[in-house]
Amino acid sequence: MSSHATGTATQRIFIDKQSPKAYHALVQTSEAVRATAADARLDRTVVELINLRVSQINGCAYCLNVHTRAALRAGETAQRLGVLAAWRDTELFTPAERAALALAEATTEPTDAAAQETAWTGARDVLTDDQISAVIWVAITINAFNRVSIMSKHPVRTER
Repeated sequence: MSSHATGTATQRIFIDKQSPKAYHALVQTSEAVRATAADARLDRTVVELINLRVSQINGCAYCLNVHTRAALRAGETAQRLGVLAAWRDTELFTPAERAALALAEATTEPTDAAAQETAWTGARDVLTDDQISAVIWVAITINAFNRVSIMSKHPVRTER
């Protein structure tokens, strides 16, 4: 047991700072995934919707903050961001966006075999193989970053 463990809240370390080589490898993976998504002609707003939806599922406040700003910079609307958690209940998202979101959710929660199969079937109807692969890689990567931030308790600072 760590000497830091007590009956009170434990001070977290920022694992990205504690193990910079490992974190740098994750950043490099993210850069490769971003290029893969661009090569697959996966719109930047779709990438940010995936980043946000996965971060919502995982409850990562830090990544939600970062990727909300990135989505707005990429041209996403406040309305669509506001309803993203309930994307299935609106007509605001295109069939390709809906397929990407379903596939990202299935990647984030892979134990739901039925949802995974439904997501694959839906994706096959509207996305290319390159886009399907890119969506899954984007979801895998943001899941990893979510865990880094959640386990490190990265703070969300007030914007000025």
